[in-house]
Amino acid sequence: MKITFLGTGTSQGIPVIGSTHPVCLSTNPKDKRLRVSVLIEWDEFVYVIDCGPDFRQQMLNAKCTKLDGIVFTHEHADHTAGLDDIRPFYFKQGDIPIYGHKRVLNALEQRFDYIFETKNKYAGAPGVRPIEIENKPFTLGNLSVVPINGYHYKLQVFGFRFNDFAYLTDMKTVDDEEVAKLKGVKVLVVNALREEQHISHFNLEEALDFINKVQPERAYLTHISHYFGFHDEVQQKLPNNVFLAYDNLQLTL
Repeated sequence: MKITFLGTGTSQGIPVIGSTHPVCLSTNPKDKRLRVSVLIEWDEFVYVIDCGPDFRQQMLNAKCTKLDGIVFTHEHADHTAGLDDIRPFYFKQGDIPIYGHKRVLNALEQRFDYIFETKNKYAGAPGVRPIEIENKPFTLGNLSVVPINGYHYKLQVFGFRFNDFAYLTDMKTVDDEEVAKLKGVKVLVVNALREEQHISHFNLEEALDFINKVQPERAYLTHISHYFGFHDEVQQKLPNNVFLAYDNLQLTL
């Protein structure tokens, strides 16, 4: 299984438009972060978790020529706003399967009604095949995927476990029975917005506490704000098995 971090930034991305914050002015490529998303490939299958407003550029960066589906964590714009850019995949492959909580699929249908249209559909619009997921395992390709239920302040959010790999973003609270689903995972990705507390995201302390509960072999932090600091400086503060993810980082499991 190959994992590519397509984006590791928070909702505004880094650099933030018009910001003179030192991290936004950094020339280190690891401090430049598109909106958060990952590409997961195994055998002949290719899936993306979330497709934010940087989706087109991310697909170009990853040289992605095939897409078997998109799995959505939740409906916020930084995780969904790139849905129209599935068009090149749709023109080659037909309707693209999208997986999400019923609430998320309903929100996408409202926002992108022309994509979901079945009658009098505009010829240039892409098409999707919505597949509702609940808090129980579902199949992608030849793999059983386990949802991890959590909350982004008061909004329900799904994380996902793919065998030895798990990806959780925009989490603030996760119940113990959901944490138990992650036991034995080798690589854990979890959001860590900044060092200061935040109403709807793990801060660094909370992310490290969560990692300590799960006890993966390695953990990677994502959904990072410029307020967290410079990549190279933050990395020096982290435990030996915890890493600050960055755009275009690739892992092989």
